[in-house]
Amino acid sequence: MAKYPVLSKAPITEALIDIRVKVREDLKIEQIDSIYNSISREYPVKKTRSKFEGRLEFKKGDSPLSAVTETIDGYIFTSDDQKQILQARLDGFTFNRLKPYETWERFRDEARRLWEKYRKLTSPEIIRVALRYINRMEFPLPIKDFSDYLTAAPIVPAGLPQGVNSFLTRIVIHEPEIDAGGTITQALEQIVNPNILPIILDIDVFKQKSEGIKEEEAWQTLEKLRHFKNKIFFESITEKARGLFL
Repeated sequence: MAKYPVLSKAPITEALIDIRVKVREDLKIEQIDSIYNSISREYPVKKTRSKFEGRLEFKKGDSPLSAVTETIDGYIFTSDDQKQILQARLDGFTFNRLKPYETWERFRDEARRLWEKYRKLTSPEIIRVALRYINRMEFPLPIKDFSDYLTAAPIVPAGLPQGVNSFLTRIVIHEPEIDAGGTITQALEQIVNPNILPIILDIDVFKQKSEGIKEEEAWQTLEKLRHFKNKIFFESITEKARGLFL
């Protein structure tokens, strides 16, 4: 397994661990709510999370009737400094860390500590695990070409004007060694500072199994997904770009 350098200036703006579970008919939203009792000191801000369902009913001779219902399907708990966020839902668990990102170990360990509380209350059956890292990379202007920094830079056909105001690319790949998927999104943000080219590199890696994933396997899989994520990141940028983050 390849080793990659630790970046002292890593451009991570947000990282998240997501664990999707099968929805249990007998699980009540009050059970999810009760997690707050054990985390309120670290995550004092609590908000409800709702889902909306629409229904369109047709009756002969009448105009269609529509109805939208709102139900609470989970809660969002936020730390005092608003850097860490836990989503505890009927269908899963998500832990977000906003910048400054510290280390994988601290991020993973806090996610697992919170997961244990969620697991004890819900007895979940895991069906999908995922890691997502959103990177905002700031490159100095002017540049000759996007390929100075990106290995899969957008290409404008030679017969067209070469000035690019915006771009968005998205591909989904498969990693057969761990049977996982990866969604790679690149986007050029609006340029506000004339000296900086802001590019988003959004990496979402995931594995799902309809037959279920055992808990220990889920956390082992997240370790593998982390290496997959790192491979995508470092293969997506040039040596020149890497040098800016060391």
